[in-house]
Amino acid sequence: MDDVSNNWYFSAMVTAKIPSWQLYGEQSPFPDLIHIETITDRAAGLDWQIAPHRHVHLHQVFLVLSGEVRLTIDGRAQRGVPPLLMNMPRGHVHGFGFAAGTQGYVLTLPAADFPELFRPEAETRAALERPFVAAAGGMEPLFQDIARLHAAPDPLRRLKLRAAALALCCAVAEAGGERPDRSEGDARIARFEELIRAHLADGWQLADYAGALAVSERHLRRLCLAGTGLSAHGFLEATRLREACRLLAYTRMRAQEVGFALGFDDPAYFARAFRRGMGMSASDYRRRLEGDDG
Repeated sequence: MDDVSNNWYFSAMVTAKIPSWQLYGEQSPFPDLIHIETITDRAAGLDWQIAPHRHVHLHQVFLVLSGEVRLTIDGRAQRGVPPLLMNMPRGHVHGFGFAAGTQGYVLTLPAADFPELFRPEAETRAALERPFVAAAGGMEPLFQDIARLHAAPDPLRRLKLRAAALALCCAVAEAGGERPDRSEGDARIARFEELIRAHLADGWQLADYAGALAVSERHLRRLCLAGTGLSAHGFLEATRLREACRLLAYTRMRAQEVGFALGFDDPAYFARAFRRGMGMSASDYRRRLEGDDG
């Protein structure tokens, strides 16, 4: 993919407020281990244009097989000729304009659910945390396999999906090569998220996190807003909410127990916070997952 010297019609993105889409760009629960859809399904209903945005917790990989795509990554406009692969880490602002009828796939996975790929010591993390565009040779069968598994009611579906997603992301990391050293903001936001997960039940306030990161609260707020599009408090709450969804999905803890495990001393406050963030109660969220045949 070749760089374009001037930004195209997304040029206003550098001054406009960039939305942070946490769950497939919608305020709805993450419904599955991963998600895969065709570019047609994702973009046709939006007139093939996806406005600049970023995901706080989600990693995406695009495979464009035919057609044309114009995109911006962190304000830089690019254009490419398929077949091509696009790796889009969480936190990076990206927008797309596809030619009508463009064919391909979009794979979305929650980074926290794949520590093998994204934990600090993971061999793949450096490459996957860099947004890049690369040749797509040999990638189509990997996406097709995931799409087939995603649609199948196989009793081993989740395990097979996980294995297929790991294999694909390893291939993506190899296609991307090594990543330069992360910026101060990137490194400290990653560390901030790790601290949040380590101290969910400890009642830490923003001052505690700032102290552990050896920065002022004001500086942490600036880093968080620049790196995620959320305030520091908003990022903290989004991470806690994500952990609440994980516990509700993967354990039999009652909603009240989940709230206590995440540092909510008042069950009523946790219930309100969950409903405000997810648009449904914790019990309704669990019932929705249990009603999913996948």
